Amino acid sequence: MFLYGKNSVFERIKNKPESIRRIMLEENFDDLKILEAIKSSKLPFDRVAENKLLRIKRADRLQGIIAEVDEFKYVDFGDLLSEAKGNNKTLIFLDSLNDPHNLGTIMRTLACFGGFAIIIPKHESCEINETVLHVASGGENFIPVSLVTNLSTALIEAKKEGFWAVGAVVEGGSDIYKTDLVFPMCLVLGSEGKGIRPGLEKQLELKLKIPMAGASLSFNVAMAATIFAYEINRQRKR
Repeated sequence: MFLYGKNSVFERIKNKPESIRRIMLEENFDDLKILEAIKSSKLPFDRVAENKLLRIKRADRLQGIIAEVDEFKYVDFGDLLSEAKGNNKTLIFLDSLNDPHNLGTIMRTLACFGGFAIIIPKHESCEINETVLHVASGGENFIPVSLVTNLSTALIEAKKEGFWAVGAVVEGGSDIYKTDLVFPMCLVLGSEGKGIRPGLEKQLELKLKIPMAGASLSFNVAMAATIFAYEINRQRKR
């Protein structure tokens, strides 16, 4: 896989340098902070012409740097469940999320708050690709992600381990700001338009909504994830 952009590469150098195979810099790249990090980590790097960088990775905002890295490593769900239970992490189940930009934004947001993990299904969903990593801007170094065959089965397993199953809905749920949350918790976020699929919805023990006094629109899933994560984090610290 290729990481590109200053933030993504710099965070990987700081946090997981062992996953980096090589770094390619544009000939005039002069970010001293990153150059010093590369040298102190003793990572191999080459300076190349801009057109060669673009041949390696055709994307906007390369910012003069690309890193070839190991494939993204998912965490086994059983291991994730045990670790999350011991550390009171909240598990975010993403149902049928197909936009890599939304997934990357969610990863970055959850990394900023801390105390979260992500579960995504193998089918009909975006997996962790290069676009996701670029948008996450290093968030992948702090957020464990599990890839499961069936989200409903995984949610049932989490409930057996004492997690509460909570779903984000647009209509019919309780006001998130007026609800006392119970931990440990799983939060299910559905896709835009379709929402949470019926198989998952029947496993929910609580439905929550974000109150909106303005226009009768809806937040996209990344924006909703940010709002829910903020309130979860606030209540979890009480």
